[in-house]
Amino acid sequence: MPFDAQFSAGASVQASAGVGAGAGVSASASASLGLGERGSHSAGAQARGRDVAENLLPPLIPFRFHVRFRQASDGAQQGNEVDICSGAFAECTGLEATMEPKQIRAGGMNYGSAQRVGQVSFATVILKRGMTSTRHLWKWFNMVSTGAYATRMDVEIDVQNAAGETVLTWGLSQCMPVKFKAADLNAQGNEVAVEELHLVHEGLSLVPTGG
Repeated sequence: MPFDAQFSAGASVQASAGVGAGAGVSASASASLGLGERGSHSAGAQARGRDVAENLLPPLIPFRFHVRFRQASDGAQQGNEVDICSGAFAECTGLEATMEPKQIRAGGMNYGSAQRVGQVSFATVILKRGMTSTRHLWKWFNMVSTGAYATRMDVEIDVQNAAGETVLTWGLSQCMPVKFKAADLNAQGNEVAVEELHLVHEGLSLVPTGG
C-alpha cells in the first residue's frame, strides 16, 4: 500500500507469559530454549556427536537481510504491510537488549551481593541506506514530529543465509522515529550519499519462522 495512506492510531498491548514455579521450572526453561535432552548432564557419544554437528553449522553472513514494516495495530490483529524504501537498507545496527540487575546487599553477606532481575532497556535501532529520490524515511519522521505521534510501525528484520533463505527474524514492536539524518554534502566527495533513520521501540523479540 502507498506510504502516504492514512494510518490507524492506537497502542498495542502485549501480555507477557509467566513462568511456573516448582520442580519443573528447570525442565521448562530447557525446553523453551530448545535444548531438549542437551539441557541435562547426560554424557556419551550421542551428545558429543550433536555438539560436533552444531559446530559444523555455517555461520550467518551479516550483509543479507531485509527490513519489513507494518502498521502497529490494536490487539492480535496484524497491521497492513507498508512499503518503505522497498525494505532495502545497507546497514542495521542497535538490535540490543540490556537488563539492569538489582543488587541486594544482605547483612552478614560480605562476599558479593544477591542479584535479581531488573528492568530491560532497548538500544536505538539505526537504519542506513544509499540516498535516492525516495523520501519515505523523511515522510515518516515528519508525520510523527508534526503531530501524528500515534503513527507507529512494527518492524521485522529477516536475516538470510547465503542462499537467500530467511533463517531468523528479529521483531521490533511499536517503533517510533526519533532522528532523521540526511546525507552530508561535499563538492569534493565521491562517496555514496547515505541517509539514516533512528528508531526507538517497545520490545525486541525473535519471531518464529516456518523452518
